[in-house]
Amino acid sequence: MAKAIKQPASGTEKIVLSIDIGGSHVKILTSAGGAERRADSGPDLTPGQMIDAVKKLAEGLPYDVVSMGYPGPVNHNRPLTDPANLGKGWAGFDFAGAFGKPVKVVNDALMQAIGSYEGGRMLFLGLGTGLGAAMIADNVAQPMELAHLPYK
Repeated sequence: MAKAIKQPASGTEKIVLSIDIGGSHVKILTSAGGAERRADSGPDLTPGQMIDAVKKLAEGLPYDVVSMGYPGPVNHNRPLTDPANLGKGWAGFDFAGAFGKPVKVVNDALMQAIGSYEGGRMLFLGLGTGLGAAMIADNVAQPMELAHLPYK
């Protein structure tokens, strides 16, 4: 089945700024269309530095709301822990206050899974700086934190 191409937001839809926070890069794209923009991240990246980088990347782009894919567990729109591959201060950070706009934070693998979901059941495995996973079954999405499980 061919995947439908997402059309740019119509004049009545809110424009979403999507942010993918990774261990090597922070990438942004808006629902209004255009090219992906990226900045380097790394093991010392703090949430404040990420916000500054995203604001610089997003200069000139209109957006109404923000959707963030976070590389770790998320509960009630907030990171539960600092990620293993970035700096400190992510858990409890006020992203909506920093952007001055509504922000939705989800696990990064879940965000990627939703972007490629076409219906039915899907297990998503995302390989990047780390390993992310999400399951979607009958339009119900569930992030799965596999990257830091102990194994023998």
